[in-house]
Amino acid sequence: MLACFGLLLCLLCRAGSLPSVIRLGGLFDGYEIDQEIVFQIAVDWVNEDHSILPNSSLVAHIETHEPDNFFEVSKKVCKLLRQGVAGVFGPQSPTGATHVQSISDVLEVPHVETRWEYRVQRDDLSINVHPRAATLNQAYIDVVRRWKWKSFILIYEENEGIIRLHDFLKEVSTYNWEIAVHQFDPELPFRNLFRQIRASFSKWPDRDICIILDVSRKHIYDVLKQAQQVEMMTVRNKYIITSLDLHTVNLEDFQYSRANITGFRIINSETKEYHKLLKETNYRLYKLKGEQVTSLTTAAAMQYDAVVLFAKALQDLDNAKYVKEFPVLSCKHMTKRTDGTSLINYMKSNKIRGLTGLVHFDGQGFRSSFILDVMQLSKEGLLKIGSVLPGRDMNITEIIPVEEATGFLFEHRKYVITTILNKPFTMLKNSPKQLSGNNRYEGFTIDFIEELSRELKFSYEVRVVGDNKYGVEVDKKNGVWNGMIGEVLTGVADMAVADLTITSTRERVMDFTLPFMNTGISILFKKPTEKVKSLFSFLSPFSMEVWVITMAAFLGVSFVLFLVGRLSPYEWDNPNPCRQDDGIEENCFTLLNSMWFAISALMQQGCEVAPRSSSTRTAAGIWYFFTLIMISSYTANLAAFLTIEKVVYPIENAKDLAKQTKIKYGCLGSGSTRTFFEGSKIPTYEMMWNYMKNHPEVFVDSNEKGKEMVIAGNYAYLMESASIQFMTERECNLTQIGGLLDHKGYGIATKKGNGSLSSWLSGGILHLQEMGVLHTLKERWWKQKRGGGKCVEAPSGTVRELGLGNVGGVFVVLLVGVLLACAVATLEFLWKFRKYSGSEEDIGKLMAKDIKFALFCSSPVKELPKIKKKKLDSSQSTMVDVKDTKFSYSDFSGKENNKS
Repeated sequence: MLACFGLLLCLLCRAGSLPSVIRLGGLFDGYEIDQEIVFQIAVDWVNEDHSILPNSSLVAHIETHEPDNFFEVSKKVCKLLRQGVAGVFGPQSPTGATHVQSISDVLEVPHVETRWEYRVQRDDLSINVHPRAATLNQAYIDVVRRWKWKSFILIYEENEGIIRLHDFLKEVSTYNWEIAVHQFDPELPFRNLFRQIRASFSKWPDRDICIILDVSRKHIYDVLKQAQQVEMMTVRNKYIITSLDLHTVNLEDFQYSRANITGFRIINSETKEYHKLLKETNYRLYKLKGEQVTSLTTAAAMQYDAVVLFAKALQDLDNAKYVKEFPVLSCKHMTKRTDGTSLINYMKSNKIRGLTGLVHFDGQGFRSSFILDVMQLSKEGLLKIGSVLPGRDMNITEIIPVEEATGFLFEHRKYVITTILNKPFTMLKNSPKQLSGNNRYEGFTIDFIEELSRELKFSYEVRVVGDNKYGVEVDKKNGVWNGMIGEVLTGVADMAVADLTITSTRERVMDFTLPFMNTGISILFKKPTEKVKSLFSFLSPFSMEVWVITMAAFLGVSFVLFLVGRLSPYEWDNPNPCRQDDGIEENCFTLLNSMWFAISALMQQGCEVAPRSSSTRTAAGIWYFFTLIMISSYTANLAAFLTIEKVVYPIENAKDLAKQTKIKYGCLGSGSTRTFFEGSKIPTYEMMWNYMKNHPEVFVDSNEKGKEMVIAGNYAYLMESASIQFMTERECNLTQIGGLLDHKGYGIATKKGNGSLSSWLSGGILHLQEMGVLHTLKERWWKQKRGGGKCVEAPSGTVRELGLGNVGGVFVVLLVGVLLACAVATLEFLWKFRKYSGSEEDIGKLMAKDIKFALFCSSPVKELPKIKKKKLDSSQSTMVDVKDTKFSYSDFSGKENNKS
């Protein structure tokens, strides 16, 4: 009896044993390094867990292959079978997996997959941890119904995508959906399809654009980025991403967009086991390739669950049957193994709680029980808003409003900025080192963008426009633009920041911010090398107006001296004092003498004619003061004119340029200056445009080329005054001719319809202007950097002639003095004939007679008037006739004199 019991115990031990070493085969392509590492970690952790397979240890045999090379996959799987593996895991490629499944079915080797499978029927020796497409489609349907979409667009990348969403499309008639299906063209950028979709919705500006997006994990970011570039990431856009790996994509660039982006996640990232596996994976990945990941992919997490599930099945097999070893198999002889079907059946009947939730299979071998987390993008990143058990229950705990999900802000976003190389706005740095990114550029625009980004808290990437053009409409029928405008319109860039002029034509297709710099079109010309020399340069100190009025003042003062001298009785004197009985008086202020006296005083010389009366001396004194000021002013200004030679330009303004044909003139071939002349209705500018249009050689490709043509000579370049100021600060032989032909400003261009972005940028620009930052930047790049201030002229280098506004006060003083002299002369006349004599004629007639004599008689002598002497006292006697009778009178001393 005891012997029989021992024999039975020995048989039971043999029935419950497995080989001490169990080999597992893994097939991975070169891009699945994370799955390789997780596969190895899972094997190691199963060996460390003594509750699973305590008498056996697992050994991982990993083979890598080229993606989609089914011939190489066949060779690799045969190699694994020759090593006696208990099961084969992978690969991910559909073609390679199909060959492995065929070999596994023939040899009855378990084949474990973690990829999406389109077939509705499974092989007996294969099992897939990935949920079936029909079940996932039910989750998409549940979310679409919850979001209350009635019409939407389905976009897929690979041909398998339409198969993957087949069950979803079958529900169109059930829910009365309107669906448009599109596939990305592999030969074209993703943005082309998004641009077509946006154009088709342009007729419904208030209608939401709902999209179900089925693309591979490696292309999710590129697809969303190119959608953002063509304004398909706005508040109107709603996306459902079918990939279960959305959580592994860096969505930072879209967190502050206004699009509603929803996705799914099957991984339970809140468990300790998940964080432990992620940490170990990063440790091994860093040692192997120096890289780390922020989260595990769905395939890697399923790979871990698949290894654990397979180990549980091995344990169940160990408890049920004796397996001496897993035999070495050959693909040539096709020898079957008897335990493969048992292992698969144990896996299908088993349940585990893994990283991807509950792993459970239905009778057909499809994973049926799982829970999907519903994820929505917000400004904090992807947030879990609920969960869905496909086809059974959906629990949305929180729907994040679009305003909250996106922040409804433009802050903390990264913008692609297009610009153009043009001094001093954007220039390449002079550096001996190889520079990259934004560090390659410097200039006013670069500093301006940097200050604006600090003010508004956004990041940016600067790119130089590909065709080196500002932007004109090259195809008006289709609305095609080139240059920076074209790049913003097509979505290559988010905004254009440069010396880009705000025009009405551009305003039709773009939104512009407030101007950050004001400017206008002017003329760049070469300074003449020869200075003008005039034979009559001594006349330059005074303007022609001053010279004419000075001559008029000279003639006027001479005439006043002549008139006052004749009118004043104190200027009349007996020419022969020894002959008192002649009865005549003489006056030295003839008309010629008066002019000689005035010219002598003007030339700072003496004269034999001298005034004696108060009236003539008043006029002479005022004239002396006038000549003092005028001569001093003339002398001072003459010295400056003789030492500084005047430069005369062949043209002074745009009218002079348009009238002549000797000097050529042109502008930038693609820009606002050309557009200004092309659309102008002013005759002068129309004439200039007709000339430029008939002479296409005057158009240039860049401002630098235009400057070179100006320096070469006989050419005038029309460009913005801001650029002219920069050039004339450094090229001393260049100058600006005339004023501004128009007034305009430089602004930041953004996509039309995105007015909130331009308003947001305008607020930042206003703040920089108020703080004086823009003025400081202009002073830095115009006056200081790159040779600025080289051609600053001394303030004393300019001399201008004196006009009436400079010396007009002297003429006023002269006029007042002349009037005063006339008044004094009148008083002298009245005083003389009223106080000392009594005339036989009326005083008024006598004055009129003397004035008439002064005006119409050129004789310097006249007869004495008939005068009766007043009695001085009773002792004095008066003689009646001074001609025929001798008389005697007493002088003031009381002595008596007798005269004939």
